Amino acid sequence: MAEKVAGKGLTAVDRYYQDYGGRARELKKLGKRIIGYLCAFTPVEIITAAGFMPFRIKGDVNEPITKADAEMETIVCPLVRSCFDVSLKGKYEFLDGIVIPHACDSITRNYSTISYSLGLPYSHFINIPHTTKDISKEFFKAELGTFRKSLGRFAGKEITDESLAQAIQLHNESKAKVRELYQFRKSDPPLISGTEVTKVLVAAMGIPAVEASQLLDGVIDELKKRASPPVKKLPRIMVVGAEVDDIAFIKLIEDSGANVVVDSMCVGTRDYFFDVDTDQDPLGSIADYYLRKLNCPRTYREWTGETYEEDLEARFGDIGSFVKDFEVDGVILYILKYCDPFGFEVPARMQYIQSLDTPVLYIEDEYSMSTIARLRTRVQAFLEILAR
Repeated sequence: MAEKVAGKGLTAVDRYYQDYGGRARELKKLGKRIIGYLCAFTPVEIITAAGFMPFRIKGDVNEPITKADAEMETIVCPLVRSCFDVSLKGKYEFLDGIVIPHACDSITRNYSTISYSLGLPYSHFINIPHTTKDISKEFFKAELGTFRKSLGRFAGKEITDESLAQAIQLHNESKAKVRELYQFRKSDPPLISGTEVTKVLVAAMGIPAVEASQLLDGVIDELKKRASPPVKKLPRIMVVGAEVDDIAFIKLIEDSGANVVVDSMCVGTRDYFFDVDTDQDPLGSIADYYLRKLNCPRTYREWTGETYEEDLEARFGDIGSFVKDFEVDGVILYILKYCDPFGFEVPARMQYIQSLDTPVLYIEDEYSMSTIARLRTRVQAFLEILAR
């Protein structure tokens, strides 16, 4: 079923990034069925185990939101509105179904609107608890069991524990390779730019898991042979926020005179820096991963410390580790407008980052290229402060 890719490594990445959805469209013609999804909380391992290709729906910062505004409130997260808008306009006409998890309100409260309007043969909502207690995991595992049976009926076959274990292993392999990819960003200057990394991760979420793993292999092999870094020695920036699925903002930072060397985002470390365990039953492992390992503000983690500083460390310690390991000079906290889970945490995140003696710039943005000029001015001013 696989079709030979034109080129390999970063050449193939550029192809998949520029023609996002193109590979899914090719496979659809060859009989492969495609299940679209929103958000990193979707258990892609179950979709892969069922024999479908998981395809992460992304928006388009270059496409004005028009059709979605007729069916969805304009106070909804602009990323969600863009994903819905381009889907209505037929960009993902190859989808056989859609899966939406209980993530933020913008995603959750619009499940009915999205599923009804797109009218796909299959749709499913996965209810995910907001706490990490044992009772929450028990509930979530039952929810995953319901999803497993539902998707199995649509696939026309049982999704076995063996197929789940194989899918977990496959996706874990890709996670490990992304972590290896990030190691090339630790040198100064880094051997791969933040723009290139973003392209790689976006390309990987739009192709089958086995091909994503092969794509990452090609990129890593290419980087090992690079004679010199593609960028100069510049201030090292970390971007913290929700989801960035386009190179525009990362490229803006790097064009302004900095290197983006690490992140704490969806389509970034949040998706790839932890594995699904293989030491318990597959469904339990998947439940544990999505409930307890994805560090997102939509999930409440019980605080066991005694001071506010200990609470901040428990919630945002991954940011501190990245700042140290990647020798970060400054952090950009990038939040999309109407993103309530991250918006509510802005003061705490800023206080934690500042406690690391690391300068931080807070930006609230639309999901649109129309704001690039304004953002460039703020980023350049921030970089001037770092240079003093």
